[in-house]
Amino acid sequence: MKNNPIGIFDSGLGGLTVAGAVRKRLPYESIIYYGDTARVPYGSKSRETVVRFTWEAVQFFLDHNAKCIVVACNTASALALPEIREKIDLPIIGVIKPGASAAAKNTKNNKVGVIGTTATINSEAYTEAIRKLKPESIIYAQPCPLFVPLVEEGWTNQEITKLIIKEYLNPLRAAGIDTLVLGCTHYPLLVDPLRDFMGDGVTLVDSASTCAGELETLLKESNLLASEQESEESFFVTDMATRFSELGARFLGRQLQAIKVVGKE
Repeated sequence: MKNNPIGIFDSGLGGLTVAGAVRKRLPYESIIYYGDTARVPYGSKSRETVVRFTWEAVQFFLDHNAKCIVVACNTASALALPEIREKIDLPIIGVIKPGASAAAKNTKNNKVGVIGTTATINSEAYTEAIRKLKPESIIYAQPCPLFVPLVEEGWTNQEITKLIIKEYLNPLRAAGIDTLVLGCTHYPLLVDPLRDFMGDGVTLVDSASTCAGELETLLKESNLLASEQESEESFFVTDMATRFSELGARFLGRQLQAIKVVGKE
């Protein structure tokens, strides 16, 4: 069981930032990645739809003997994780709690910004999680629906990207936040222009690295850390394997191997 793979799920490519952080932190762990590229993005879909899609991913991991599941999609973490956690015995974590915890620990003036997809922001999952840890916090939440297509287009530092960042984040900068939660796993690829706009006085909280840290803690507490072994990784998508391979290299910083389309040979 200890050497069984970790299942990492996302609606598309963004969860690769989590997979990369997990690989860096836990080099002996094998990984199975499932990206629902046929139905991305989740951020504009209803709660019922997101829950149904997430259950399909969970069943996929159960069929592949995963020892734990990481829901690396912020939207699925916000809308589906609470229900799924109640109904399966397998250890499962999302990206919201780790990011919220890091934000609550970091902020000094109790002014925290959160950016994410429309569904993630409307769920108020980050707001509730941060206030639970630090009730005096003032949360400034801003949906940024254009960020995902910009990242997937590779436009991470173009002038148009900087203009859109300014449009979305002007209110947060004016509010004087000292901590900004990147509430979507695509957003770490925008860290440079985001930092340039927000300034050195604002700490950016990356949900990918914080999630990897929580995963390590979970595996230790559950006595599921893999022994030293040659780890493996495989990638499954529901559509567009070629595009996933091309864009995925940007997220991981290396070429992806063994990409398979679910339901096809």
